[in-house]
Amino acid sequence: MVTMVGNESDIKDLVKNLLYLEHDAIAAYDSCIERLDSREFASQISVFKEDHLQHVHVLTAMAGELGIEAPTEGDMKQMLTTGKIALADLMGDAAILKAMKTNEDDTVTAYERAVRHEDAIPASKAFFMKAHQDEERHRSWMDTTAKTLSS
Repeated sequence: MVTMVGNESDIKDLVKNLLYLEHDAIAAYDSCIERLDSREFASQISVFKEDHLQHVHVLTAMAGELGIEAPTEGDMKQMLTTGKIALADLMGDAAILKAMKTNEDDTVTAYERAVRHEDAIPASKAFFMKAHQDEERHRSWMDTTAKTLSS
């Protein structure tokens, strides 16, 4: 799935859509943790999930500052993010991590774009950069680990 998050012209829409994306990611993480055979991998995914929960916390505060209601759950894309994990479960941990990596592709792209948003104030840009680094780290671990399992 290719995300359009980060292309919004209004900062309020950007923050709201990042929140939806984060809630979708958390649902996918929960599904992943539940399905992984390796408890070591599930533990690492749980650590990454904490980053997403922190992102939600910061984005919710941003939404409040912008005077908008912060979404408290994902949107319809959540079915896609969790559905990929459920299908991958049929093929094992490597497939689950590959599916999670594709979900991370979207969050990486969204935060790359958010950093460049013309209405983002310096504090917002700093958060977007930190979140982008988190997502890059998650994606890299998932990609490397999945490839190691597949070899």
